[in-house]
Order: sequence, then structure tokens, then C-alpha cells
Amino acid sequence: MLITHLPDVRWLCGFTGSNAAVVLPVRSRLRPVLVTDGRYTTQAKAETAGVKVVIAPKPAAVAACEWIADAGLKRCGFDEGNTTVAALKEMQAALPAKLRRNMFQPVGPLVSTLRWVKDQDEIAKMRAAAALGCRLFDDIFEHILPGAAEAEVALALEYKARLAGATEMSFPSIVASGPRSALPHGRASAARLPRRGFVTLDFGVVLNGYCSDMTRTVHLGKPTGEEQRVYEAVLEAQEAGVAAVRAGVTGGEVDEAARSVLRRAKLDKWFTHSTGHGVGLEIHEGPRLAAKQTQRLEAGMVVTIEPGVYLPGKFGVRIEDMVLVKEKGAEILTPSTKAWIEL
Repeated sequence: MLITHLPDVRWLCGFTGSNAAVVLPVRSRLRPVLVTDGRYTTQAKAETAGVKVVIAPKPAAVAACEWIADAGLKRCGFDEGNTTVAALKEMQAALPAKLRRNMFQPVGPLVSTLRWVKDQDEIAKMRAAAALGCRLFDDIFEHILPGAAEAEVALALEYKARLAGATEMSFPSIVASGPRSALPHGRASAARLPRRGFVTLDFGVVLNGYCSDMTRTVHLGKPTGEEQRVYEAVLEAQEAGVAAVRAGVTGGEVDEAARSVLRRAKLDKWFTHSTGHGVGLEIHEGPRLAAKQTQRLEAGMVVTIEPGVYLPGKFGVRIEDMVLVKEKGAEILTPSTKAWIEL
């Protein structure tokens, strides 16, 4: 199999460079091969284990295909979910003409699926990333002031994260206030925080390669009865989703546990996305926690539980935890308070 998706490459052999491919031969006489370029000669040897390092002055996938042909291999699987049509054409063009027609066979996201279940070392890294996210949330309140720009709050989060050792944020931080809190992906903007209204903060950090993800919604000033009612319903739904997590249940069952609470509150029509997703080397991995998902959770998976209610033009509320799936339940990795916070 030819692996070109960089998170899969890192998971397989430890390499973190930007130009890389791994060849996994079936033949026992051939070692797995990491192909990269001369910028990474020292780094590749320092970071990797269990692979032969090949340095080539060209795109790694192209050089890997040439290595495959030279090794006498006749069939090679590839992950069609992470390989563009253009990339596949380049891979085929790197082969002798007689091998192009039948060499590459789509085999699905085999490595990415293996990554769903984390080992103890990965779990420790994710606990650390999640703990850092919690500390950032606990320290951000001094910046959540009426009149402050959403972007200023996001910048404070990201500055504190880098000072604490994060290599980057897991995704562009979401700071959405007032009516903009009704945007599920309301990235931080120049909009000013209102004197009264919700502020949704959805953010995560990358620490030792692994992502964290959490959402909390706080309120500036005195709330209306409707705002409190919606917040309480979302919190109940989120806690119901967490309580449903354990090895053996399906993603659809967890989604329904959260969604049914909002259905009873007659708010489900305003819950417009899935309940959660896997997290790891990438911020969005499998499994999905959504309606009709039949994939069963396994111990060692790390997933989010993040129901929300979004009332267009008015306000929105989302609460999200990252949780570790266990045989008989779930461990919340982001235990920052979810109680009502009024600033």
C-alpha cells in the first residue's frame, strides 16, 4: 500500500515533514519505506522507526511510485478518500507504461481507520492537549468584555496557547457573540461583544501532534428566560450524550440520546449538525456520531459530544466535551465547568 496522507504517515513511522509517502510492501524481504526530500534528511532519520528512509529530489509520492516499480511490485493499494484525481494521475505517470493500468487499487482509508482507537501513549498526549484547552478557558474571562472584538478574544486564546507550548490551534478559533452565536461555525470576527448576550467559544490546541476540542458558551449581562431555558436544554442534551457513550454503542445511538432531549424541549429543529466526531492527529476523524450511524464505538476512541441550538438572528448555544470511550462509560477529558457563567 502507498500512504500519502501526512497524518497517516506520522502515525505509521513518526515523520512530521510536509513532503512524505510511505510504501508498505507485503513481501517480507522488503522493509517499509519512507520517501521524502533532502530538506528532511536529518529529521527523517531522527524521527522515524521501522522504515528505510529514501531521499529523492521530487514529490514524495512520485518518487515512491518509482521505487515501487523498481522493486518489481505489480499491485499497490491506495486510499481513495485522501487521494485526488490529479494525484492519482501523477502516481500513474511515474510508472512504466506497462504498469499504469493495473497497479493502483483503491482499498479505502485503512490506516485512518486504525487511528480511531488510541493507544495509551496517544491517550496521554490527548489528555495533555485537553487539559491545556481547559486552562485556556479558565484564563480567558478577563478578555470577555463588552466592546472587545471577537478577534481580540481569539488572539488572547491563541497567544496563551503558544506560550503554554501548543504548536498551533486545532482549527481557526470560533468566538461568536450576540446574534452571531447563532452561527455554528462563526469564526472570530471584528464584531464587538455585546453588553448583553451569549458568547460561544469553540477552540482547541495541538500539543505533541494531537488535537483538543472544546466549546463553552457564556453570557454577558442578565439573560432572558428564553436564553436560560435554551442553555439548560442544551446542557441536559450534552450530558445525556456523554452518559450514552460506552464501548459497543453506535454513533447513531449517542446522537439520539442528545437529540431526543432537544426534541422533548421542542428545540431539535434548531440543532443542525451531528452530535460529534472523532479527534486525534486530525481535528475531525472517525467515527461520526450522527443520525443513522451504525459504527460501534470501541474502547480507546476519543470523540466529541457537542449538541447546540441556533436561533437565527437571536442567539445560539453549544456545549462540547472531548471524551474517551471506555468499556463501561466515558471519561471526560475537558472537565471545565459547564454550569451557567454570567459575566
